[in-house]
Amino acid sequence: MEEIIRVENLTHTYGEGTPFCRSAVQDMSLAIYRGEFLGIIGHTGSGKSTLIQHLNGLLKPTSGRILLGGEDIWSDPKKIRDVRFRVGLVFQYPEYQLFEETVYRDIAFGPTNMGLSKDEIDRRVRESAHFAGLTDDLLEKSPFALSGGQKRRVAIAGVIAMEPEVLVLDEPSAGLDPQGREELLSNIREFHRARGTTVVLVSHSMEEIAKNVDRIVVLSDSHVLMSGTPREVFAPPFTPSMSSAKSLSRSREGAAKNAEGYHARPVFPGRHARP
Repeated sequence: MEEIIRVENLTHTYGEGTPFCRSAVQDMSLAIYRGEFLGIIGHTGSGKSTLIQHLNGLLKPTSGRILLGGEDIWSDPKKIRDVRFRVGLVFQYPEYQLFEETVYRDIAFGPTNMGLSKDEIDRRVRESAHFAGLTDDLLEKSPFALSGGQKRRVAIAGVIAMEPEVLVLDEPSAGLDPQGREELLSNIREFHRARGTTVVLVSHSMEEIAKNVDRIVVLSDSHVLMSGTPREVFAPPFTPSMSSAKSLSRSREGAAKNAEGYHARPVFPGRHARP
């Protein structure tokens, strides 16, 4: 498979030169392939959020490189803005970043800043709203009049509208009820199937990862612990250094069941009912 992103010997140290110096990722290397659905899991503090903020240049490596399409994203700092259009990042609880008067204008913010024509912006807004599970009647409403789940969809649609080569989602289902979580993940699966965009899903939930992705990268203590298909990662013995052995034991059973049936069921089971 063709690589779209390569992380080479990445180290990021916070508070360098102070008594609070700490490396959130250390000598980390991994590849992300064009068109794949990649899952990243690991306990709190394993380096997940720090890693993904390097993928589109929000953080600059203390050492190491991030290659996008074979080129170091920091070789010309003036081009880092273009990198952020090519690698779209949706933060955890992105609904807190909504600010426009209408849903339409919020989704259109990124494409507008790309200098696109009015017709192209309109096409992207409506298509991304569709992929995120938003109906046309919501586009002229204030985003602050929507439910929490709908706000989450607006924020995701705003990143999809930039048509990035890589879509990175940090805990996109956090705080949603089970039905809302499955509906949102179904929309993400449909987007991946229809567009072939590389999707990187970051989650604490091993069941969620096992059910949705093609390949998993497990992070532990600032390093890559292991990588493989869901079946390979969750096959015994599975012993990543999680912060809670009891929590791991409880969640592993469900994840393993999902992994066992991974190749037997459709990866994209279709659209679920929407709110």
